[in-house]
Amino acid sequence: MKNAPLKLPEVRWVDPGRLTAGLDRHQRMDLSAHTRVHPPLPEPDQEDLLALAEAVGLSGRGGAGFPFARKARATLAAADRTGTAPVIVVNGAEGEPASAKDKMLLARVPHLVLDGACLAAAAFDAEEIVIGVAAGSPGEISVPAALAERELPCPARTVSLPERFVSGESGALIRGINGLPVTPALLKTRAADGAAGGVRRRPTLLSNAETWAQLALAARLGPDAYTAVGTAAEPGTILLTVNRPGADPLVVEVPTGTQLGPVLDACGLQPGAGVLVGGYHGAWLHPSVAADAPLSRAGLAALGGTLGAGAIIALPDDTCPLGETAQVAAWLAAESAGQCGPCKRGLPEAAEALAMLAASAVEPAVLEDARRALGAAQAGGACSHPDGTARFLLTALDVFSEDVDAHLSGPGCGRGVRGVLPLPLAKGARLEVDWSRCTGHGLCAVLAPGVIRLGPHGYPTSATIPVAPWQEHDARRAVNQCPALAMRLRRPV
Repeated sequence: MKNAPLKLPEVRWVDPGRLTAGLDRHQRMDLSAHTRVHPPLPEPDQEDLLALAEAVGLSGRGGAGFPFARKARATLAAADRTGTAPVIVVNGAEGEPASAKDKMLLARVPHLVLDGACLAAAAFDAEEIVIGVAAGSPGEISVPAALAERELPCPARTVSLPERFVSGESGALIRGINGLPVTPALLKTRAADGAAGGVRRRPTLLSNAETWAQLALAARLGPDAYTAVGTAAEPGTILLTVNRPGADPLVVEVPTGTQLGPVLDACGLQPGAGVLVGGYHGAWLHPSVAADAPLSRAGLAALGGTLGAGAIIALPDDTCPLGETAQVAAWLAAESAGQCGPCKRGLPEAAEALAMLAASAVEPAVLEDARRALGAAQAGGACSHPDGTARFLLTALDVFSEDVDAHLSGPGCGRGVRGVLPLPLAKGARLEVDWSRCTGHGLCAVLAPGVIRLGPHGYPTSATIPVAPWQEHDARRAVNQCPALAMRLRRPV
């Protein structure tokens, strides 16, 4: 591992680190370094482990915040009912471009994550441990090396999944482990119940990589020491990914309830035009409230925000907020699974309206239609993707309302788009319109209505359109049947 070409996220901490302990001395902690930094791991039985998780209020750290003990009890009940051993799943398939905390854990302290998973596997008599990682991420190298170093209570394996936004959704992850397309299930099922929702139809206990690491910390510290920091309702620490313009993100560990202002200061940032908390399924905070915002689920909810997976972006004053938001909106629309109405129509239409707004080329009625579509998308999709995307876009329109007015009433805010909101390099297909050939027949919008929208004069509203995998069939039809031969479907080289 010493010579492995891993790109390891940089870490910082406010107050002494727990999850990040030892990373001031080690780039990556192998088993030897891990055992020098952390004391021996206890071996609690089933009831002791459940009681510990309840005593420290351990909740999921992947975004939903579901209580760990309740999920574990449901899994064990299903295992007893069916007479099958449960499966333990570590969700490290981080498809959020603004988040690096799980990549950091799996790359730099993999044994802390595995400690938590092994505790549960031993206490719950698990059949198998499965660790889901993003293809091409450091976890592909680091986790198998860590598994080879240690004794395990049951067989364990690593599964690599395509690096897409929806790959980290629990249903999509389990489908990928089962060898199916990595998309959310059409019908919502619970992994804990097994049947169609679990790994190989087994009752499955699935939690985020940070959740498993927190379980290992709680077992070593005990309830009193673990709850000595943080808030009474949400004790302990949390991992944040603080994104910086023109630099790699920082993974920062802070006690729950820490105000956002000191975290930004520690990373050399200011609230700027607004702060996004929770990543691209999170919510924007106005700079007037951002500095004092408490970094806890309850504290942010009181401000209309969400902690989500802990990704933070402070938007500088010298970039166009609507242009930045429009770029992410287009990416999120293309990243959807395209399995329900909000994803197939609502998100692409909202993304197109945002792009037109950023270009000061949208009518107020079109923007209001987009608001209504996003409102309908909330809690109306087959998975959480439409809901989270709608929250991201609607809070942007509220926080940047002055910019919205400037773009509706005149030439816009006068600022360019710096590309501060991080996005991966384009991997999917793009539909390109050759304006020298296009004559405005409009057939393309009939053949590919979810991809192409026409402006008031009958021409496509954009010359370059991202195409999701589920849209490619319609896009090819539009290319092949264009009377003017004005369209091309291209892929990145």
